[in-house]
Amino acid sequence: MTYNPPSDVMIYDTTLRDGEQTPGVTITTDEKITIAEKLDKLGVDVIELGFPAASKGEQETFREASKLGLSAQLSGLARALTKDIDKAIDSDADYIHTFIGTSPLHRDYKLKMSKQEILDKAVTAVEYIKDHGIVAEFSCEDATRTELDYLLEVYEAVQEAGVDKINVPDTVGVSIPVKMNELISNLREKINVPISVHCHNDFGLAVANTLASVEAGAQQAQCTINGLGERAGNASLEEIVMGLHKFYKINTNINTKLLVNTSETVSRITGVKMPPNKAIVGENAFAHEAGIHVQGVLANSETYEPMKPEEVGHKRRIVLGKLTGANAVKSKLDEYNIKLNDEQFDQLYSQIKALGDKGKTITDMDFRSIAEAIQGKPTEERIKLIGINVMTGDNTVPTATVKLDIDGEVSYCAKTGVGPIDAAVNAIQELVKQVVNLELVEYHIEAVTGGTTAFGEVFVITADELGNKATGRASDEDIVKSSIDAVLSSANKLLMLRN
Repeated sequence: MTYNPPSDVMIYDTTLRDGEQTPGVTITTDEKITIAEKLDKLGVDVIELGFPAASKGEQETFREASKLGLSAQLSGLARALTKDIDKAIDSDADYIHTFIGTSPLHRDYKLKMSKQEILDKAVTAVEYIKDHGIVAEFSCEDATRTELDYLLEVYEAVQEAGVDKINVPDTVGVSIPVKMNELISNLREKINVPISVHCHNDFGLAVANTLASVEAGAQQAQCTINGLGERAGNASLEEIVMGLHKFYKINTNINTKLLVNTSETVSRITGVKMPPNKAIVGENAFAHEAGIHVQGVLANSETYEPMKPEEVGHKRRIVLGKLTGANAVKSKLDEYNIKLNDEQFDQLYSQIKALGDKGKTITDMDFRSIAEAIQGKPTEERIKLIGINVMTGDNTVPTATVKLDIDGEVSYCAKTGVGPIDAAVNAIQELVKQVVNLELVEYHIEAVTGGTTAFGEVFVITADELGNKATGRASDEDIVKSSIDAVLSSANKLLMLRN
């Protein structure tokens, strides 16, 4: 493999174009502006804002974004057609990425055009863009399945036409790192303008293929936040950037401390939740449970972490469960300034192990509650349930009346909902808003045992207006009762956090 990497790599983000092509994802103009501002703050060099010819909404997005004075260039995608390019120009795009398919499959089945016709359209498109004084980037769509001699012929022709960059797409993710390296190396012998790559993740190799291309001399990486995109997605920006920084010591303009924040924004807006084990930005990227790992990390984080979580805007988490070691428990006790004697510690450690053996993950709040109870300082219960009455049926609007003791004052409230549990939670939220604005973030229920008299175990996560989160668990034969107990448990934990 050729090893001739550049000292700097440009990051071309296509979250708002290829990322929006993720099945089920649609991003409004306002949401695109929000993400564009995040990407600009992150430090990407080029933001592919969309496909102006697709709709008036896309064109309006470009016009609005062009008023923001962003540092990043705003790129619009356009087929090698004058009408597409005109839409991009009219939308105030200062950078146009034009493309046409070049592989036999695209020539014969999609375009039904000859090699010469495709080459002529590519050259005409680039010349038209440059005649308007706009930055031009050109892609041979499906480049990795295009004959090398023809690929070189097209790229050399657009280079002569004045193109500013060429892009090499692995459109259906069928290349492997050694082949991408070889392809970019061959192109570098003939092409003098910067070479970009755009890799898809159909075989899970998009990031590896991108890094292999940079090794051969590619100077720009096209990618998306969280690896969003068509089918299996695109190369992940956060993985590429940290790979460039850590493996090759190659510079980018990315402020890596903003990676997690940007990832979370994109995930929230698109509705595509990242798997916990997602590299770099996933919830578990810097989480440790196994005793030997926790012991090593606490002694020196480099033993089980390839980078410091703060470098990407993350936080280290010590997770408690059946694999937890004594060092992790001691670390958590120190974190909450809870002092236990040896006997109390053994009791706590045994209880955590027992809960772990039951398949339970112990949250920080669970740990704090258990430890304080063992220490002799039980969790303060400011909100207590006095009574609950529910009414439901086929021809009845589900209604719940809840009676609570809040800081010694008794009050009750009746609310309706889509079901008895929803009605009860609505009543609780109304009653407790004097002490905490309660939001139900997650609700899970499962039968602990079988049969009609099975205990229902309810797990909830609630949040308050300060951003605090707390969990609650309860079991009861009455599902409504266990749900209320779980919500009230988490509400009391939130009040503890606010003290």
